[in-house]
Amino acid sequence: MIFWTLLMMFQAAQAPVAALPPSPAVVSAQQWVGLVDQGGYAESWDQAGALMKTHMGRDAWAAALEPARKPLGAVASRKLRSETPTKTLPGAPDGDYDVVQFDADFAGNRHMTETVFLAHEASGWKVDGYYIK
Repeated sequence: MIFWTLLMMFQAAQAPVAALPPSPAVVSAQQWVGLVDQGGYAESWDQAGALMKTHMGRDAWAAALEPARKPLGAVASRKLRSETPTKTLPGAPDGDYDVVQFDADFAGNRHMTETVFLAHEASGWKVDGYYIK
């Protein structure tokens, strides 16, 4: 009984643990998908990294992204699922990369997983790929 009382007193005295702030890569990914949420498909290419821009032009990117995202409707919620820093990505030169995944709920109760591939460039973290499933 004494142990239980001491344990309860210890737990009550502990300060709540604050969540860690998101990394700069996660912040960049959140801002970028926010632009896509607003229908800024071509503008998302403008904000993208060099790797994406060398593999696909602005109009082609917008034409590929719009039919994938527009039918989903508005985002009801988005939560960070994972962040995986890495030095390698398939088809890309070695570098500083981050793979960020979000669980997203869209209008109509549709649940999707968004994967955002980012590279660290001189100007910060830039999106070089996006996959939604």
